Amino acid sequence: MSNYISPGSYNVLPPVVKNLLIINGLMFLAKMIFPATFHINLDDILGLHYFGAEKFYPFQFITYMFMHGDFGHILFNMFALWMFGSTLENYWGAKRFLIFYFVTGIGAALVHYTVFYFQIQPMMATIDAYIAQPNIEWFTNFIHSSDFVARQNIIDYYNSVFVPAATSAGSDAGILQASVDFMQWYREAYLNMHNVVGASGAIYGLLLAFGMLFPNSLIYLYFLFPIKAKWFVLAFGIIELVSGLRNNPADNVAHFAHLGGMLFGIFLILYWKRKDINRHFYNF
Repeated sequence: MSNYISPGSYNVLPPVVKNLLIINGLMFLAKMIFPATFHINLDDILGLHYFGAEKFYPFQFITYMFMHGDFGHILFNMFALWMFGSTLENYWGAKRFLIFYFVTGIGAALVHYTVFYFQIQPMMATIDAYIAQPNIEWFTNFIHSSDFVARQNIIDYYNSVFVPAATSAGSDAGILQASVDFMQWYREAYLNMHNVVGASGAIYGLLLAFGMLFPNSLIYLYFLFPIKAKWFVLAFGIIELVSGLRNNPADNVAHFAHLGGMLFGIFLILYWKRKDINRHFYNF
């Protein structure tokens, strides 16, 4: 692939990038308005839930890319979309750019929740084992352990539903049944609470593509320090890999989604490169 773009054909704000910026901006505005006006949490509906969760719907693979956590989140993603996406859309054209954007965004989600599936299996196995063979001593220990996710909605349910049910049960068997009912509810609540929002997976795919197609172009860190695109991409990839392996829930960042966007970006670029070479060979 050539690193050449004709200056005369370069569009500072090409159509797909422009429309993606507009849609993201409108969705962020709607997210601010809907809860207060309509009592609707758009993140909960349009954000991507885990495959096995009750709140998961297939359309979320697309809609999650247009939802963002806060102003800093959308500002960084939209700046990167304009910065890298404009060059890539000028280079590829609108159709190929749009395909790349959505493939890397969906790929990011697939990688993130595939990793998440293996991360939560011990917890799911423990909950399922308890439901099959309940033990009140184990239940008490679990509720007070670090494995128990004490979010406000879970605490509220525990206090308002389980405690009254256990208190009025009148027998050990009744208390056990109340604990089983709670753990069944907790299992679903635990799966539903995981929700991914943001275009970051697709943005990291664009970053990867820029580094592969224009490896020696200079990117200015903090607008001051020049670094070649290939080293910039490599550094970000290593940072995301290390951060993902550390698995620190407190940072609230889907690091493997970022890596997934880059991974699917590599596959798609290599596929297109091979396809373009074959087309040139057979048309020669």
